[in-house]
Amino acid sequence: MNTPSTFSPEDTAGFKRAAAAHAAAMVEPGMAVGMGHGSTAVAAVPFLAERAERGELPGTFFVPAAHFMAEALRRTGLPVAGLDDAPTLDITIDGADEIDPVGNCIKGGGGALLYEKILGQAAQRLVIVADVGKLSPRLCARHALPVEITPFALASELRFLRQIGGNPTLRLRPDGDPMRTERGNVIADCAFDPLQDPAALATSLDARAGVAGHGLFVGLASLIVVAGPDGVRELAVGG
Repeated sequence: MNTPSTFSPEDTAGFKRAAAAHAAAMVEPGMAVGMGHGSTAVAAVPFLAERAERGELPGTFFVPAAHFMAEALRRTGLPVAGLDDAPTLDITIDGADEIDPVGNCIKGGGGALLYEKILGQAAQRLVIVADVGKLSPRLCARHALPVEITPFALASELRFLRQIGGNPTLRLRPDGDPMRTERGNVIADCAFDPLQDPAALATSLDARAGVAGHGLFVGLASLIVVAGPDGVRELAVGG
């Protein structure tokens, strides 16, 4: 049997589509639906559009975390709104970069971590969709932790991240300039050792004024939908 590291790109893409289709089936008429920026969340858009075309989602509208997702929704004719229109969302569908055994996640590989967390906190249910390769025994075992930093505080926060073992690397664009988020902030990808206590690190980062956001999603997910060679599973969270 293949391990997550040996799946082909085609296999992984198929797993993502299967997880996305499963999550898209959870959306009901009249719902306000948050949509994250992860590639698996984007994969849910065609399935949602097919349901809308069949008349299954009257009154449903979508609140995207980033311009890329908004464009993907509009291209298929799905209605787009903002949080001002629906401060409380019925469900948010999002992907993850790494998921631990109790459902904590690292997100932010695409750079929309702050807005994604806002949508996750605004939702009655946060459904994380992923391929089986995203499962990990501990967060930061396979993926760096993105930390979004206000540019004014960059030097200070990089020093802080080094002091706590983060080994930060500033994320750069192809032209060598720092990548900017939709809020104009920059991102440091932090190579922490595998995390013993994600909640404690999240609390420490939350306390820093110069940290605009971070990719630790601790205790936020309501359900993890994972697809792999044995099909789609719904994983319990917590504990």
